[in-house]
Amino acid sequence: MRTLGLIDLPTGTSVSGGKPHSNRRSAALIMVNLPFALICGLFGLWLTRQYLSVPASVGIIALFGVAVGNGIILVSTINGLRQAGCESEEAIRQGCLVRLRPVMMTKLATLLGLLPVAMA
Repeated sequence: MRTLGLIDLPTGTSVSGGKPHSNRRSAALIMVNLPFALICGLFGLWLTRQYLSVPASVGIIALFGVAVGNGIILVSTINGLRQAGCESEEAIRQGCLVRLRPVMMTKLATLLGLLPVAMA
């Protein structure tokens, strides 16, 4: 960080460093979604009797993106509620209730955007 203090930055920008490893727990919580997304994607392929092809792989990668994006939304909301003083269980409950609509809208927008790829 001392070296960064010597670099001239444009006006209005700054560099700050947080606690080391402060986001490992949040990142781990978000990454836990990926195996479930993979299992559900493969189950969807099995259910529709499709093979794992290039378009299906693109769909699974897109599913990973949606899972990570939704995880970021939920984890950041829950962390904010915990910092505001809520208990862990109450923060999880409130965070899921408050962010249900944005998560569903994100999923729907991604689904509609990737529909042409899915139909190819």
